[in-house]
Amino acid sequence: MRNPKEKFVGSPLARREDPALISGRGTYTDDVRLTDPLHLAVVRSMVSAGTIDAIETEMAADLPGVAGVHTGADLTGLGALQVNPVIPIRHLPDYPVLAGKQVHSVGQPIAAILAGDLELARDACEQVRVEIDDAPLPDPRLAAEQTWSAGDVTGAFEHAERIVECEVRHPRLAPSPMEPRSIAVAFDAATETVTVWLSTQTPHRSRNDIAAILGLPRARIRLISPDVGGAFGMKSSVYPEEVFAVWAAFHHRRDIRWTSTRSEEFLSATHGRAVTSRGRLALDREGRFLALSAEVATPVGHWLPTSGLITAWNAGRVLPSGYRLDTLTVTTQAWMHNTGLTGIYRGAGRPEANCLMERLIDKAAAETGIDPFELRRRNLLRPEDLPFETPTGNTLDSGDYAAALDLLEAQVDYAALCDDRDRRRAAGELVGIGIGFYVEPSGSGWETARATLNADGSASVQSGSSSQGHGRATAFAQIAADALGIEPGRIEVTFGDTATCPEGIGALASRSTPIGGSAVLLACEKLAARQRAGDPLPITEEIRYANKGQAWGYGAFLIVLSVDRDTGAPTLERAVCVDDTGLIINPMMVEGQLTGGFAQALGEALMERVVYDENGQLLTGSFMDYAVPRCSDVPPLTLLKTTTPSPMNALGAKGVGEAGTIGAPAAILNAAIDALRPLGVSDLNLPLTSETLWRAIRAAEEEKTS
Repeated sequence: MRNPKEKFVGSPLARREDPALISGRGTYTDDVRLTDPLHLAVVRSMVSAGTIDAIETEMAADLPGVAGVHTGADLTGLGALQVNPVIPIRHLPDYPVLAGKQVHSVGQPIAAILAGDLELARDACEQVRVEIDDAPLPDPRLAAEQTWSAGDVTGAFEHAERIVECEVRHPRLAPSPMEPRSIAVAFDAATETVTVWLSTQTPHRSRNDIAAILGLPRARIRLISPDVGGAFGMKSSVYPEEVFAVWAAFHHRRDIRWTSTRSEEFLSATHGRAVTSRGRLALDREGRFLALSAEVATPVGHWLPTSGLITAWNAGRVLPSGYRLDTLTVTTQAWMHNTGLTGIYRGAGRPEANCLMERLIDKAAAETGIDPFELRRRNLLRPEDLPFETPTGNTLDSGDYAAALDLLEAQVDYAALCDDRDRRRAAGELVGIGIGFYVEPSGSGWETARATLNADGSASVQSGSSSQGHGRATAFAQIAADALGIEPGRIEVTFGDTATCPEGIGALASRSTPIGGSAVLLACEKLAARQRAGDPLPITEEIRYANKGQAWGYGAFLIVLSVDRDTGAPTLERAVCVDDTGLIINPMMVEGQLTGGFAQALGEALMERVVYDENGQLLTGSFMDYAVPRCSDVPPLTLLKTTTPSPMNALGAKGVGEAGTIGAPAAILNAAIDALRPLGVSDLNLPLTSETLWRAIRAAEEEKTS
């Protein structure tokens, strides 16, 4: 019998998902068994721009076992992919499933081979002859832009006591989830329908988009998202290969399978970041912020994923973070390039906005002599200011921003840390301290839940949300257990199936716990009320819950970083984070999210970078050329917390999945610049590789001796 005073929300329950996953009993899309499937392989463009003069497919089609060779001519008349217009769209490019007359990037699908054996399909690709008349790379084309303005910006800069400015260039990143993109399609000849297993973050939206592009009723497509081995935003939109696989299942009346290779992930999956931000900050004599001017440029590739404009939107509208700044002008633009696609990647514009703001503040601190902690505290919004409407259209909901800095400063013994840094500098070491405050908006909108209380006292929950390894089933069971007064082990949680779960949005923008979890809570509370009223079991409640607005998590990072003067090699000596994620469902999983986000932030800050040459050719097409952090690269992260529930959702929860990637890069960058500041270095850009730092050291030393 359960103790009625026992609460499961807030407890570090072990994840129910893990035993199957760590013992090899998980079911990923490529594990799904199909009946005599055709395997898909793709012929891709080898050039970044040009006109297709001819495609010769006869030799491939004549190979025994090849069931079909298709080009863009076979797929005319298909619909377009829906794009979320979060900023005004100037030009909406086509969504080519297979290229028509033009190619626009290396890796773009040109032809598709279907064969009974995967290696045969790949061999057949080698038999397709494509003649392309190469064209010079066109200039970038403006796809979308937005400007936010408030107050007399020009006047504020004219009367400022001090103006600082900087540019931050973020590297292009490959999200690199452990499981690549994958789709399995089972065709049912009796019903003329398909069941699709897809590694995706958005099961219902993906089903709806595929149906719309193919011009089919949604009822003819059932989509299941089984175990998903990571996504990080990369699997939020449907890709041309996935649309083709479903088209081919109907066209050939056969089961179809495709799993991307790692090289194809580098070539044709969405990348992240690659944003360039420029900003100017005006201050008065006391260090109060007077005005901000910022420009953001985001590349988006040659077509727009569903969430393709989110990064540009967030990178502009999240400014000026949690600081009081009533006078500003911020312009964000999304530019089409003949390179790989960019889309949302863990943080999706939030790290870019945060990095610009925190760099400007650190430059101001260095120039004014005001301590970096104090300068931030002097300008942060106070608890009594919240909720606060920002000039960029956000409502910051709740929190005590300065208290987070106070906790961080006290726990690290900041004064002693500075003394130690100065002592080591005097001895010739290059060592620095970096701070980065951040805010983390989670998504807004609606999500669904269906909950049933069974006659035997057990319960089931079906959610419209999804999971990519988050431990969602564990967290939702904890929420439902408290609401229903039963053990979490007696609650079955399912999601990711358009046939059995209510329609929902999916796992994006750190929204699933604040919104999806709130839907679970309210559905279960209704069940409990009906049970108390004497309704006979089983009983079911289904709700569609919309939050009041975005819940804004916040926090700060402190980094101690040293640089080897001879080699430029950076060493992260200490990393501390304080985070406020509102109501915590499972502290163990929160710690995991913060630690994982920090590891990816370290990757961006110190090593990761996708590189194209001047002809649009990808130079970093494998892990031989693209570095990602190993366990040995990631230092221990000390975690601190404050707790301020959000008034924007029923749970009071805030997002946490992107906190590490938002806050840590700015702190690492500030620490590296602080380490090299005695040499006269005032600006650096990511990634802070040993070569980048070595060149900065050499340039600074040469300038001093010249």
